[in-house]
Amino acid sequence: MKLNYLALSALLPGVRLGASAQEAVRKSNIFRRLACTLLTVVGSMTCVYSQNVALKSNLVSDALLSPNVGIEIGLAPRWTFNASGQLNLWTVGNGHKWRHWLVQPEGRYWFCQRFAGHFVGVHALGGEYNVGKLDLPNFIGMPLSKLKDRRYEGWFAGAGVAYGYAWPLSKHWNIEAEIGVGWIWTKYDAYPCAVCGSKLESKTYNHFAPTKLAVNIEYLF
Repeated sequence: MKLNYLALSALLPGVRLGASAQEAVRKSNIFRRLACTLLTVVGSMTCVYSQNVALKSNLVSDALLSPNVGIEIGLAPRWTFNASGQLNLWTVGNGHKWRHWLVQPEGRYWFCQRFAGHFVGVHALGGEYNVGKLDLPNFIGMPLSKLKDRRYEGWFAGAGVAYGYAWPLSKHWNIEAEIGVGWIWTKYDAYPCAVCGSKLESKTYNHFAPTKLAVNIEYLF
């Protein structure tokens, strides 16, 4: 009966309603105002933490003496574009060479909302390197032990997939961890030592390997 009164009131504004019907209309208006207020508050909270751009640095690369910087841009509520790069132009003491540059663009999908929680990504990578006189073990089929007595100079390209998670610390600060795997193709020249110039061989090499390992500190705005 109350619903009939409400419908009649909406269709025929001039019709006088009884006391019970007027009370139903009053309660309905109060409920509508509360619902609108709640939606406004929730929407405001969402906007506070909905950032558009993040600047970041990978602490793992920093620890490996590879200065780096990254930027991530929001494209949609659950989609972002991330690009990072690193550069090392120095010859470390005693002739150790770890010179290289790397760029890595990536598209990301976030399961909840961008810049927070779980995400997956697809990335490409490319760069150049000049490394040698490094005492490293072989790793996932990569003959890294040869770097102890040889120097390798070349370039590489590849692609991979990644999974990560972002922990919001505040409105503007995040910690993010990410790991990725994929396929890398490289072409290189090998030399007998870190400073010698006589070329031993030129080869190309394909291998499945980790393509990303990051613990990023981020500033969002």
